[in-house]
Amino acid sequence: MNVLIIPEDFRKDQYILRPIFRRLFSTLDRPANVTICQDPLLGGVANALKTERLQEVVEQYRGMVDVFVLCVDRDGLVGRRDRLEQIEETFGNGRTFLCENAWEELETWLLAGLALPKEWRWRDVRAAVDVKERYFEPLASSRGVADRLGGGRKSLGEEAARNIGAIRSKCSEDFDRLARRLTAALTN
Repeated sequence: MNVLIIPEDFRKDQYILRPIFRRLFSTLDRPANVTICQDPLLGGVANALKTERLQEVVEQYRGMVDVFVLCVDRDGLVGRRDRLEQIEETFGNGRTFLCENAWEELETWLLAGLALPKEWRWRDVRAAVDVKERYFEPLASSRGVADRLGGGRKSLGEEAARNIGAIRSKCSEDFDRLARRLTAALTN
């Protein structure tokens, strides 16, 4: 099975999404070739939510992909889920096309799989709209990986993926919901 993960901007997001989704599919006992969409570069959430840009992706990968998964940041916008549902309706006819918004940023999924500093409360991390700046970047700096690929996302993403159960448990409103929806779509 070929799975295309469509991030709003692959340049850093790929280092979070690739290891987490590879691990997810291995735990679902669904062998999958997980690819991150790099062409076209969507370049941000505004473009990733445009129907015409997503149509470019679907056309380019038609016949090569079994499952499309759009992953964007929520960025504190309560109505973002509504737009994602519209996208699923538009592109879900005749193909598996699922969308999810990380609560609040993709870095939250990564942090859910890591041992965090004892003074951090998960509730605070989960509630922060600026997770990247407030929690991820300081953690990457303290771990000495901020100057590595993706600002530390590659090494920390691989580490977090080993704890997929924690990510699913701590991110039940978004990541786990997507995992359950993927499972349902793949069994139909």
